[in-house]
Amino acid sequence: MNSVKTYTVDEAKQKLEYYCAYQERCHYEVVEKLRLMRMIPEAIDLIIVHLLDNNFLNEERFACSFARGKHRIKSWGKIRIVNELKFRSISKYNIDIALKEIEAEEYFSTFHKLADNHWQNMHERDSLKKRKKFCDFLLRKGYESNMIYEKVKDLEANL
Repeated sequence: MNSVKTYTVDEAKQKLEYYCAYQERCHYEVVEKLRLMRMIPEAIDLIIVHLLDNNFLNEERFACSFARGKHRIKSWGKIRIVNELKFRSISKYNIDIALKEIEAEEYFSTFHKLADNHWQNMHERDSLKKRKKFCDFLLRKGYESNMIYEKVKDLEANL
């Protein structure tokens, strides 16, 4: 006996209102959630419109919150943030607005703190390996390669 919970449109609306109120969500996440709830496409469209009309779902707000949070909490660079937002089907317009949430001064400060800390805590003796690991780490974090190479030159000059 297969007991899969089914939801009425009203039950699903209520569940998704809570889902969106708890944390900012993007359209992609909400649609996936509704698909997992086995809602039909017509019901999904109806619920998405309801969430948009009642401001539970707002892509610009999501993108801004995502960019701020990932930069401040996980120290991600702009490249990684842009790629993750694109992966979530966020428009270029909203991505551009989201990037403005990160002040240039804060961005560079975070980058330098992260880079200095990582460089100090690396225990690699081979300077070429150390340089590669350092650069790879910061590239994965999503920082611009020119910034990384400038920083590695500065750090190696101070040895």
